[in-house]
Amino acid sequence: MTGTVHLVGAGPGAAELLTLRAARLLGEAEIVFHDALVSKEILAFAAKARLVAVGKRSGRFSTAQHFINKQLLDAAKRYRTVVRLKGGDPMLFGRAHEEISFLKKHGIAVEIVPGVTAALAASAELQVSLTRRGEARSVTFVTPRVGAGERESRWVDAVLAADTAAIYMAAGQAATIAQALIDAGKPARTPVAVIERASLPDAKVSFATLGNLRALEAPAAPALIFVGEIYREAAAAAVSGEPVLRRTRRGTTRRSTSRERSSPPGHTRRCPGSASAASSRAGSSPA
Repeated sequence: MTGTVHLVGAGPGAAELLTLRAARLLGEAEIVFHDALVSKEILAFAAKARLVAVGKRSGRFSTAQHFINKQLLDAAKRYRTVVRLKGGDPMLFGRAHEEISFLKKHGIAVEIVPGVTAALAASAELQVSLTRRGEARSVTFVTPRVGAGERESRWVDAVLAADTAAIYMAAGQAATIAQALIDAGKPARTPVAVIERASLPDAKVSFATLGNLRALEAPAAPALIFVGEIYREAAAAAVSGEPVLRRTRRGTTRRSTSRERSSPPGHTRRCPGSASAASSRAGSSPA
């Protein structure tokens, strides 16, 4: 018997943001290889599966990719339904290509199940669209991280060319990111939004400019940095405390101030009312 390996997107963290297909496959799975940041609430969907942690986290012990590939191959020869559960969307900063190529080379069927990537969840948290008619017509998703032996990344060029940029795996690199963009000609006054643990109850939102981004406290959780003029309005509202309507988890609407959900440049504040009871962000993917 040869099974199918399903590369499934776990989304940004909130269990409620799993797709129906992802939830169904987790329930059917006999074995699940999951990223380190996938929450126990999401793993609970795989009630009858054997769970194997194969996560990759920057600066910490990680499972080598070639070993993950071999584990998936061995599992597909033993089980009918194998799930590789990746944070965010498996096709974005998730090393999906390496796993797909390896499995196909060995004659294993692969299915991809999309997930909500962190940039989309963070945009929902901010309530700021990534695009805006007449102002922001291009978006880029980048990461400055480069693995050992990999060619140099041209992420700076991509950010400079786009109206809006979402910078993944940015925790701990804010100062380096800001300096690289300023040195390349991006104005220091460009607005920046930093979102930690998007979609979760303890999400944090901070606003700054490239010039003072380094003054922000280094995020302790997975974080994403947005760069672009479309965030100037939201940053100004955070400083002024302008009232906004926000939907709570129970579906009622409350009036709060932008100061409650975000913060002036150089400061971080917890964001209330996120749409999930999950306790961990999935996917550093990178996702």
